[in-house]
Amino acid sequence: MKKTFVFFVLTVFLNCYHAKAQDMLKYPVTKKTDVVDEYFGVKVADPYRWLENDTAADVKAWVEEQNKITFDYLSKIPFREKIKSRLEEIWNYPKYGSPFKKGDYYFYYKNNGLQNQYVLYYQKSLKDEAEVFIDPNRFSEDGTVSLAGISFSKDNRYVSYSISESGSDWKKIKVMEVATKKILEDEILWTKFGSPSWLGDGFYYSRYDEPAKGKELSSKNEFQKVFYHKLGTPQSADSLVYEDPAHPLRYFSVWVSKDQRFLFLNISEGTHGSEIYFRDLKKGDSEFKLLFRGFEHNYSIIDNVDDQLYVLTDHGASNYHLIAVTPERPDTANWKIIIPERKELLEGVSLTGNKLFASYLKDANTRFYRYDLNGKPLGEIKLPGIGTAWGFGGNREDTETFYVFTSYTCPPVIYHYDTDKNVSRLFRKTEVKINVDAYETNQVFYTSKDGTRIPMFLVHKKGITKNGKNPVLLYGYGGFNNSETPYFSIGNMVFLENGGIYAAPNIRGGGEYGEEWHKAGMLDKKQNVFDDFIAAAEYLIKEKYTSIDKLAIEGGSNGGLLVGACMTQRPDLFKVALPAVGVMDMLRFHKFTIGWGWVVEYGSSDKEDQFKYLIKYSPLHNLKPGVNYPATLITTADHDDRVVPAHSFKFAATLQEMHKGMNPVLIRIEKKAGHGGGTPTSKYIERLTDMWAFVFQNLGMAIK
Repeated sequence: MKKTFVFFVLTVFLNCYHAKAQDMLKYPVTKKTDVVDEYFGVKVADPYRWLENDTAADVKAWVEEQNKITFDYLSKIPFREKIKSRLEEIWNYPKYGSPFKKGDYYFYYKNNGLQNQYVLYYQKSLKDEAEVFIDPNRFSEDGTVSLAGISFSKDNRYVSYSISESGSDWKKIKVMEVATKKILEDEILWTKFGSPSWLGDGFYYSRYDEPAKGKELSSKNEFQKVFYHKLGTPQSADSLVYEDPAHPLRYFSVWVSKDQRFLFLNISEGTHGSEIYFRDLKKGDSEFKLLFRGFEHNYSIIDNVDDQLYVLTDHGASNYHLIAVTPERPDTANWKIIIPERKELLEGVSLTGNKLFASYLKDANTRFYRYDLNGKPLGEIKLPGIGTAWGFGGNREDTETFYVFTSYTCPPVIYHYDTDKNVSRLFRKTEVKINVDAYETNQVFYTSKDGTRIPMFLVHKKGITKNGKNPVLLYGYGGFNNSETPYFSIGNMVFLENGGIYAAPNIRGGGEYGEEWHKAGMLDKKQNVFDDFIAAAEYLIKEKYTSIDKLAIEGGSNGGLLVGACMTQRPDLFKVALPAVGVMDMLRFHKFTIGWGWVVEYGSSDKEDQFKYLIKYSPLHNLKPGVNYPATLITTADHDDRVVPAHSFKFAATLQEMHKGMNPVLIRIEKKAGHGGGTPTSKYIERLTDMWAFVFQNLGMAIK
């Protein structure tokens, strides 16, 4: 009785506080200009175009004013600090990456608990005491400079490592001698996407021309080129390997086969489809020859055995198959199918220890199988349960490798695997400060608007009651062939331990069921993605997991687009919306940085037929005056040069202008951060603190 009374008093207090906070919210009056574009006879106003100039003084002033209002609102939430303290408490545990061997050393990443960046360690044997190899926490005082990737030379004498500042996609490449950890004078600037690939005493890399001063984070990236850098020489002396001035909006990258036999050139026009050329270095080829014509299909070269290439492709197999190809005879008639297509998605293949390890997805759960090099099945590798696994990387001569298993309720577990004996042993188990046994994951299936059957994971405390009163966070992505599979998130535990349900539907646009599933949610079929997500919300309400007043939606990047589209199409269905670093302006996304690379996924407003469907769901262009939108916390970052913050700026300004109601509609703009990669732990915790405080506040939750 006493607990019930206390909860009643707390609920009344929170409701009164919520109403009072709304009364105090005064959004900035964002200036409007008379900018109008015409698309095929249709005039479209863009009054907040000036917010695209993120380095302008008036835009910086607008950012400061918006942040002031947002952080003033968040600071008044009484349990905000309690959420932060709890996050810091449960986040503070050792986190390990899977070991990998290079030369005489094993390497692995580790974070002691609250370190801003993971540290790269190395050791002679798995029993030796590990030493620090690269500690990116020393790159900057505030932890905003990160280690973005490493690549070893063939003889493992050198390692190149990439550095990212403030989460930007721009990378700087440095080189270190492995044995001595001596940093060489070599330095490569203005690289973006792709990893250096070594050949001899140098490496190949892709780069763009240096952008104009002040436009580094917003100007369109065009005319990517491939260079070869020889150690000990300045970047200005690097050899140009490939360029294509006739196609400025293409990606180009070169990599060398593990045995240094082949040099491959990969060309793509975006995030889907590839074209591959090769040189046979053994024969002394000086020109690239066509291997696979683009850009209808996807090709991924796994490895080669002498002159046979093992290639994972969706050409002729929507769920992918593994083929063997002789480069000099690449026609489909000469392909040899090694692992044939099956009804489950063949997500990936690795060649290690003279065995093929194939990763499949069955209803978004991982299955691993072994094959010999001719495709003879050697059995399934039993995983601990339903979840996600990855690993089995290495070289043909290796006799050991590692793999990782995780799920929504299982922190990552690392296994050591003997490739000859087909034996797994527990190598390292993650110990967290949460009783994960108190939670469970269930997979349900629901029907979307057009009758399509969609799977969804539900994670919550054991023994919940389906009474329509449970707070729910519905998370989605739905695009770019990205599969949403079970993973452990310590950040979600604050929500779960306070009675929340985490819901993750595998909506179309992802890759869970192969390329057809992906294509069913791209281009003119993108509305299927939003319908699937809306149907998930309706299912959760119908089945009494939750109610409209207890339902929050979240998504980032393409998932931010998802949230933006759904909250504008069905503002009545959700209480809270959390669009993060979202693509909100579907008419102009291709005009910034590498946005043009998404045209193959979304389409382009430059084409009349594609403009007609883009304008129908573009979040920015579908906000309507006088509508009571959900409580919205938009999040972005000032160094996001993938989905530039102008998307979120313009959406926030328009939302604040159009919104009619008591729900807060705010934007939180992080400083010295980007699209997500390389974000220091301290900033992760701060962002999650504010996100959960906003969710708890607006769903009427009380933290325990």
